[in-house]
Amino acid sequence: MDEGRAAQAPPDESGIETADITLRGVTKRFGDQAAVDDLDLDIPRGGFFALLGPSGCGKTTTLRMIGGFEEPTAGTIQLGGVDVTDVPPHKRDVNTVFQSYALFPHMTVEKNVAFGLERKKVGRDEVKRRVAEALDLVELGALARRKPGQMSGGQQQRVALARALVNRPRALLLDEPLGALDLRLRKQLQLELSHIQREVGITFVHVTHDQEEAMTMADTIAVMRAGKIDQLGTAAELYDTPRTEFVANFLGSSNLIDASLTGREGDMSTFEADGAARLTVPSARVDAAGRGPVRIGVRPEKLALHAADAGSPAGNGLNVLLGHVTDASFLGVSTQYVVRTDGGADIQVFAQNAGAGLEQLGPGRRVAASWNPDHTFVVSKESEHAE
Repeated sequence: MDEGRAAQAPPDESGIETADITLRGVTKRFGDQAAVDDLDLDIPRGGFFALLGPSGCGKTTTLRMIGGFEEPTAGTIQLGGVDVTDVPPHKRDVNTVFQSYALFPHMTVEKNVAFGLERKKVGRDEVKRRVAEALDLVELGALARRKPGQMSGGQQQRVALARALVNRPRALLLDEPLGALDLRLRKQLQLELSHIQREVGITFVHVTHDQEEAMTMADTIAVMRAGKIDQLGTAAELYDTPRTEFVANFLGSSNLIDASLTGREGDMSTFEADGAARLTVPSARVDAAGRGPVRIGVRPEKLALHAADAGSPAGNGLNVLLGHVTDASFLGVSTQYVVRTDGGADIQVFAQNAGAGLEQLGPGRRVAASWNPDHTFVVSKESEHAE
């Protein structure tokens, strides 16, 4: 196998290329602790894939095993259908961009980017052309002669990105690369990374604990917890129809209410919740939650708030919970309300400050919180002490 580029897998019998990165039964133990636990994962070619989760969930360990920096305790790793489980990092067709830029301070930008190509004995003209292309891609062509110490953190991160892309790897691994930047720069580079990925068409695998960052950039997100994937899907799927309490609470805010199934008619199921409220939910989401105790969920911005004496919105086919306002916080573009329902649950409502009508719904006011049943999701009820 050539050290500059790993072997490419042929298409399967259907003519479709195998997944770019495949993990089967991958486990990584440190002593008695399983950092990654029997993980199966297929990452398709040419997309932006994010591993998302809190510290200690196994996302960085998974990335390091893909890159060859950690050896799995069990299982196999394939790149383009080729088993690389025992292949050292420098022979894998991937490059990694870390949070620390690891640039050579005594070298110019162009020399930093050219370093890997020169070690592979690529011809001088080819090196010059590819370095220029990589720097233009990250909009640093005019700064090629500067040294890292003369550049901002965001510019240095772009140099690190160009240095990885210039090798034209099968996949680019991003280990929280924006974590050291301030908020404004992070948001700017999130958009730039998405644009660059679409431009080059290389598979990006991005590790982050920042849900907004993952949702902004990734085509597909795997939410990890305790070494396993809790749920995998697009940002919209994970946000609108989470399948576990953990995912519902990790990606944004959720209102979760204990509920009991009371009936089913066609595409809709009926639940009793919050004491006596009758709530309807799409039956497909009930089936996805499986058997056992469940909670009904709805995002705070999906709720509308009305004065309870203004007539019940339930007649419009909406789900409704009655209660009273305990807190109202003005946040500029919106107001965040906390409503104590008649059943004793505290729910949040995010109301856009787009017009008159809500200013009188302060603490103590009797209210009805309503929402479209299609905006309801169902999750299995977890232990209070679940990780």
